[in-house]
Amino acid sequence: MLEKTCLSGVCVITPRRFSDSRGSFQETYNRDTLAGVGIDTVFVQDNQSWSREAGTVRGLHFQAPPQAQAKLVRVLVGEIFDVAVDIRAGSPTYGQWTGVTLSADNTMQLLIPAGFLHGFVTRVPDCLVAYKCSDTYAPACEGAVRFDDPDLGIDWGIPADQAVLSDKDAAAGSFADLDTPLYL
Repeated sequence: MLEKTCLSGVCVITPRRFSDSRGSFQETYNRDTLAGVGIDTVFVQDNQSWSREAGTVRGLHFQAPPQAQAKLVRVLVGEIFDVAVDIRAGSPTYGQWTGVTLSADNTMQLLIPAGFLHGFVTRVPDCLVAYKCSDTYAPACEGAVRFDDPDLGIDWGIPADQAVLSDKDAAAGSFADLDTPLYL
């Protein structure tokens, strides 16, 4: 099942689940199935993150061309609030965000095209998040914006001073200072 969001290209994918007395089975990624609904992104790298504490924020991150990344995010254990922010110059939704709760229970996935900031906050301890990327990690191309930037106004569901951040994310710049290298 594919559900579009208010941001062009960002969508929620809910794979079909087959359950019986033993448990369940899901196909979590199928290139041909996605192509059948108009998603032709090729993924080349899989990442996984584990967060010990509830309230851990990872993001808001992006990669610039020539190694801009699309992501397909899902939760293996726990629950997160996952966010995408449009930073494509010329986009009518530039600076707008959307968020969705992803969990091991609901099995939903968020597809975030290149041209968007991405971040999430863990809702429970011990979250395990997996995501596919359309290009490899390139430190020279990475960028970040503060998760609590007032110009974005993202409601993370936690007080900003209670967020568990990496030093790198705590030092991220403001949205107003972002000279986006990404275009519509």
